Amino acid sequence: MALDHRQAAQEILEAVGGPGNIVSAAHCATRLRLVIADNSKIDKDKVENAAGAKGNFEASGQLQIIYGTGTVNKVYDEFIKLAGVSAASKDDVKQAAAQKANPFQRAIKALGDVFVPIIPAIVASGLLMGLTEGINNAMGGALSTDGWWILVHAFSNASFVFLQILIGFSAARVFGGNEYLGGVIGMIANHTALINAWSIPGAIEKFGGSAYQVVGSQAAATWLSAQTGSAVTAAEATSDAIMAAGGIPQVTLFGAYNVTLQGYQGHVIPIVIAVFVMCLIEKWLHKHVPDMFDLFVTPLVTVLVTGTLLLTVIGPVFSLVENGVMYGFQWLLSIPFGLGGALVGAIYPATVVLGVHHMFNALEATLIANTGVDNFNPIISCCNVAQGAACLAVFVKTKRMKMKELALPSGISGFLGITEPAIYGVNLPNMKPFVAAMVGAAVGGALSSLFGVVSIAYGITGLFGFLITTGYTLQYAICILVSAGVAFGLTTVLYRDDAERATPAETTQVVAETQATANQAGAIAEAANDTEPVQVVAETLASPMSGTAIALSSVPDPVFASEAMGKGEAVEPTEGKVLSPVDGTVTVLAETGHAIGLLSDGGAEVLIHVGIDTVELRGAPFSAHCKLGDKVRKGDLLIDVDLAAVEAAGKQTTTMVVVTNTDAYSSVTGADGPVTAGDPLVELK
Repeated sequence: MALDHRQAAQEILEAVGGPGNIVSAAHCATRLRLVIADNSKIDKDKVENAAGAKGNFEASGQLQIIYGTGTVNKVYDEFIKLAGVSAASKDDVKQAAAQKANPFQRAIKALGDVFVPIIPAIVASGLLMGLTEGINNAMGGALSTDGWWILVHAFSNASFVFLQILIGFSAARVFGGNEYLGGVIGMIANHTALINAWSIPGAIEKFGGSAYQVVGSQAAATWLSAQTGSAVTAAEATSDAIMAAGGIPQVTLFGAYNVTLQGYQGHVIPIVIAVFVMCLIEKWLHKHVPDMFDLFVTPLVTVLVTGTLLLTVIGPVFSLVENGVMYGFQWLLSIPFGLGGALVGAIYPATVVLGVHHMFNALEATLIANTGVDNFNPIISCCNVAQGAACLAVFVKTKRMKMKELALPSGISGFLGITEPAIYGVNLPNMKPFVAAMVGAAVGGALSSLFGVVSIAYGITGLFGFLITTGYTLQYAICILVSAGVAFGLTTVLYRDDAERATPAETTQVVAETQATANQAGAIAEAANDTEPVQVVAETLASPMSGTAIALSSVPDPVFASEAMGKGEAVEPTEGKVLSPVDGTVTVLAETGHAIGLLSDGGAEVLIHVGIDTVELRGAPFSAHCKLGDKVRKGDLLIDVDLAAVEAAGKQTTTMVVVTNTDAYSSVTGADGPVTAGDPLVELK
């Protein structure tokens, strides 16, 4: 009995609480995707038993109901008519789902979106910095005058020296503003007319624990005269002169408001917040400034207002937060029995996320000045290696090649003391690895405190921390090994990447796709109970592409590798021509052109899926040379694919050839090794 698509849509609409509870609706090849206003209004039993529904699950803020290829689009058309909602793309639905997330989740996502594009720059600098400084320290500073070392060391810290510019550019892109104006805000935060934030600990140390801040030209002249031992006029009392003498200059605005001329090197959150505000201002101006003035008025006002807010409000307020955090950590370190070290180890990673961790240089400088040793730096090392270890656990556990490519260098960078790539690129977006690393850091911090591990300098952590903890080599090794081990172990237990989490639902989806492919071809009716088994004959599927044939189980996609969709073979292609492996009929053709289903004349239901996660490319690299319902012969060109474009987009070109009605055969075997399109690939008996 054929499915009544309108009735199916009506049942789902009633089950999810009616039209008033629908935020957005879209569909993909097999699933109806809904964003629901109030999930408590969903009748899960009705959804489960709705006509035509093959299963459902919730993911990424969406309720996804599986109908299968060729059915979902018809149910969707009826659904939007009944619900009175407009058609939306999958991206629209994802955006609507994201808006339902709580503020913390949205903030974390925004940070991830800002940092992921600049991770390669941070990784490059982090690895170079750890290697150059570590090797030089191991050699007692002998490389400091070597020409090659000087050049490479300059390269190594470039992205950190100008990190705020990268953040400004990336944040503007995320928040929908002009990227170059975002870069300008980052430049303001790094401007040489401001005292470098990394120099402030030195100024604090020089003046006995409090920064000597000079306000007003005459006061500055008097102060400078005392510092230099010679008369200085008000005109000579510039900000540069004050900074050169070790002071921190201030200016007075509105006759009463003192603003410290301080840069924000090492900060993250102030720049992100400032650029967010910049984007709001820019968008407002674009709407209200007449077009003929917009080109010069909008950028001018946007930079002027945002820069002023950064240096007078956003930055200073954030500095107050930093000071409070610093004093709090000093108190924590004084707690006995290892508890203080555990708390510091657990909390420190959060300060990295907030961008306030650089102010610990002042704390460490004070510790060394007062006691000659630093008990804070070894704990930071535990934190850093824990983040690196959690990242490496993700590398081992994930089946997504893109995540592996990001996690490995980020994890290594963490062991060398640079954790931004690991935190922002891998651990924090996935949350569980970040929490596991915090636990590992807490354990390591407790041990460090109990063992009394101290360093004789600061600024070098991770593996290179051995160079400054020479009196506690064994204890230091135990601390970082335990931290790394706990973080790695917990992450291994807790972490599951998107593909793994989706496996149960995707398995259900696969069954639906298998059924729907047969539906499309007329081989199986909508209800499996009303049909006779499909009669098949033995046949051989040809390779649709030239390249190297590999076992389906070795494909880095758990749905295909688990053979939940059926048995078959995969090809690592060297040419971008997809040829028909059988004589038969085109039963499924994805709108994006990345996948095609065929029903062979011998009864085999064959799915060819070009690449992994290539649906996200929206069809750009694919050109179909057939349409739904076409009769094709073995060797006919089905799809052209630009393999270079797929790889440039960060996707794998591995092409899966799956027999979705595997159960109809007693044997499905593949042939591994080099193949040419048209060669035997899968034997069906």
